[in-house]
Amino acid sequence: MNIKDQLQHKIDFKTKPLGALGRLEEIALQIGIIQDSLSPKLEKPVLLVFAADHGLADEGISPFPKEVTWQMVMNFCAGGAAINVFCKQNGIDIKVIDAGVDYDFPEGLPFLDAKIAKGTRNMLRQPAMSVDECRQAMEKGKGFVKAEAENGCNTIAFGEMGIGNTSASALLMHKFTGISIEECTGKGAGLNDENVVRKKKILKEVSEKYQVENPLDILATFGGFEIAMMVGAFLEAKKQKMVILVDGFIATAAALTATRFDKKVTENCIFCHTSKEKGHQLMAKYLGAKPLLDIGMRLGEGSGAAVAFPIVKSAVLFLNEMTSFEDAGVSNKE
Repeated sequence: MNIKDQLQHKIDFKTKPLGALGRLEEIALQIGIIQDSLSPKLEKPVLLVFAADHGLADEGISPFPKEVTWQMVMNFCAGGAAINVFCKQNGIDIKVIDAGVDYDFPEGLPFLDAKIAKGTRNMLRQPAMSVDECRQAMEKGKGFVKAEAENGCNTIAFGEMGIGNTSASALLMHKFTGISIEECTGKGAGLNDENVVRKKKILKEVSEKYQVENPLDILATFGGFEIAMMVGAFLEAKKQKMVILVDGFIATAAALTATRFDKKVTENCIFCHTSKEKGHQLMAKYLGAKPLLDIGMRLGEGSGAAVAFPIVKSAVLFLNEMTSFEDAGVSNKE
C-alpha cells in the first residue's frame, strides 16, 4: 500500500464510525501525506508576519492612514496585537519582518529587517515594484522559511500588515483568476459603501493601465513587498515539505500567486478560515480550498491561521493517540 492508503486504513480503523471525525480526518490524511508518515508531528510552529507599505494608499483606498502600518509593527513588537495573543495562546512562535515599511524604526526592536524600499510605488502612476525588487522580495521570503526549516520547524503560517494590501490582493486575484475587479474588491479595513465604489473605480483603472502576462511581471506590477515575500515563503515551504497554515484574503492571494510558479503549492496548504473580505470565498472556490472556520474574521496578521491551529493539532493527535478497534478490543461493524 502507498502512504495515502496506509494512512486512510489507520484513520478508518480508529474506534469510531467511518468518517465520524469529518474534516479532522481529511487534515490528518493531508498532513500524513505531506510528511510521508503514519505518525506525523507538528514541530516548532512559526508564524511570520511580513509588513510593508503601498504607494497606492496615497489615493485614499483605505480608511486608515499609511502610518498605521509602522504603528502596528510597533504593536506586534510590544506583544499587544491580536496575533500576539493568539500565538501565545497556541504555542506558536511569532516573527515580525519589515519587508518595506515607510518608516525608520529605532534600533533594538525585536523584528527582522528585510526592507526592500520604503513602500511600493503608486501603481496608479507606475508599477508597484521593478521585476528585480520583486525577485529580491521573493528570495528574502524563501530565505526566512529555509532558516525556520533548518531550525526544526515543519509547520508554518504567514501573516501580513500593510495599509492598502487588500487592493494589491484584489488586483492579483483579478489578474490570475479572471474574476471581475468589482467582485474581487471589498471594504478592506472598513471603507463605507461610497468609498468602496471609488476604490473599485481606482483598481479598475490600475488594472487596465498595464498589459503584463507572466506571473513575475504581474506580481511586480500589482503586488506589494510583503505579498512578494509571502509568495517566496509559500514556494520554499512547499519545497521544505512543511505544513502551511493559510490565513485570509491577502495570504490566500499570495498562495494563489505562488501556484503560478509551482502549481503543487496548495497540496501543503491548510486553508484556515473564510475571511469576511469580499472576494475571499470566490478565491478559495477557485483554488478548490475548503477553509476550516467561518467566524466572521477579517483582520489579517495571520490571526485566522493562529486561531485554527488547535483544530489542526487535534487532527494529528487523534491519528497518533486514538486507539484502533483491534487495540481497544472493540467490535467493529461487519
